[in-house]
Amino acid sequence: MNTNEQEILLVEDSPSDAKLTTMALKEGKISNKIVHLKDGEEALNYIFSEGPYANRPMINPILILLDLKMPKVSGIEVLRKIKADDRTKTIPVVVFSSSQEDPDVKECYALGVNSYIVKPMEFDEFSKVVTDLGLYWSLLNHVPQNAQEQQTTGTVSN
Repeated sequence: MNTNEQEILLVEDSPSDAKLTTMALKEGKISNKIVHLKDGEEALNYIFSEGPYANRPMINPILILLDLKMPKVSGIEVLRKIKADDRTKTIPVVVFSSSQEDPDVKECYALGVNSYIVKPMEFDEFSKVVTDLGLYWSLLNHVPQNAQEQQTTGTVSN
């Protein structure tokens, strides 16, 4: 599977933050398909191929960039469900949130988040952080073999 086929999910309810994140990834030469989902409910439907995404093959993204404070289903609940399911628990999840509240950070790590990053306020720093994140998780990070098989087949290897 080439990088154009491997998706990065951006779960973000703020249109301006989503646009900035997508622009920064593209400017950073990240060639992966970026799928923007606007709330936690849509994210769970997409990830688990349910509801309006029932016909989507269950192929795990290579990375989920997850905001915490979202309508319908919170980012923490999305994280909880992803990390509790054998089909999705190996997907790298990076919380990318404006919340720097210690209880949020602690809960995310207790649930198995791979990284927690507070969104920088300045555009140039925001852009650099997003570009570095995309490069690391899409090009440098190495996942276990069974996770790669799971990502392409949608099944769990024993």
